[in-house]
Amino acid sequence: MVEWKLRKRLKETGETIPNQVKKQTQKPTSKWAFVLMRKITEVKVEVDSRVITKIVNMDEVKGKIIRLMGKYCEKYYF
Repeated sequence: MVEWKLRKRLKETGETIPNQVKKQTQKPTSKWAFVLMRKITEVKVEVDSRVITKIVNMDEVKGKIIRLMGKYCEKYYF
């Protein structure tokens, strides 16, 4: 399902993401998309008794994948 939706959205928008050998593609595998996304981390830090939550290790490619996957993914990550 993820692979189908990501490929569909890449084709609709004319966008690409890099594959395993750094070539741009509109047909990534879901396994590759998950490999790219695995480094994203939520960090919670307490400062002056307030908890601050940040998403770290986000980059342009990961942001593009999240945006292409739709508003429910965006809601979770942004």
